[in-house]
Amino acid sequence: MTPLSAQAWRHTLGSALPFATVLFVSAWTLRYGEAWLYLGIYLVGACFNTAYFLRHDPALVRRRLRAGPGAESLSSQRTIQAITAICLLATFVLAGLDHRWRWSNLPLPAVALADAVLVSAMLLVFATFRHNSYAASTVEVAPAQAVSVVGPYAWVRHPMYLGSAIAFLATPVALGSAYAWLGAIPATCALVMRLLDEERLLAAQLRGYAAYCTRVRFRLLPGVW
Repeated sequence: MTPLSAQAWRHTLGSALPFATVLFVSAWTLRYGEAWLYLGIYLVGACFNTAYFLRHDPALVRRRLRAGPGAESLSSQRTIQAITAICLLATFVLAGLDHRWRWSNLPLPAVALADAVLVSAMLLVFATFRHNSYAASTVEVAPAQAVSVVGPYAWVRHPMYLGSAIAFLATPVALGSAYAWLGAIPATCALVMRLLDEERLLAAQLRGYAAYCTRVRFRLLPGVW
C-alpha cells in the first residue's frame, strides 16, 4: 500500500466516526436503525470513491485530502466552511435528539425514499469527480486547471454542490427526523454562499470560465438558477 493509499483509506474510514459519535451519543442508544443505514450508505459510497479514484485518478484523491476550514486559503471560505460544519453538526445532534425523545415520527417509506435520494446525490458527486480531476475540497485554481464542460458540467456549473445540497436536504428524513432540517437548511444556504464566493475566484483566475458561464447559464438548478 502506498503512502497516498494509506492516507486516503484512513481519511475515508475515519470520516464516518464523527457522524456516528454525534448521532449515537445524541440518541443515547445504538438502537437507531435509520442512523446505521445512513452511515452504511455513506461508507459504501465513500469506500467506492476511494478505491475507484486511487486506481484511476490519484491526483484527485490527493487534492480531496486537503479539506476543512483550516485548509482554505481564503478567509471568506474559512468562515463559510466553519458555518457549514456547525450547521451539519446541529443537523446530526437534532436528529439524534429527535430519535431519543420521539419528537417526530416519519414513516418508513419516507425514510427509504430519502435514502434513495441520498444515493442519487452521491452518484452525482461521483460523476462530477470523474469529469473534473480538479474538484478539490478547497476553493483554489491549480496552475494547469482547465474548465470542465462535459458530463454534469454541461447542465449546471456546480454539480458537486448540487449533489451536496441534495444530500444535506435528504439527511434529516433519512435519519427519521423533521427537526434536523433546522440544521440542514442553513447548511445548504452556506453551501450557496460558498458557491457564489468560488465563482468570483474562478471568473478572475480560471481561463475560459467567463465564456463557460455564457454557455451554461445555471449555477445549481437546471432551468431555475
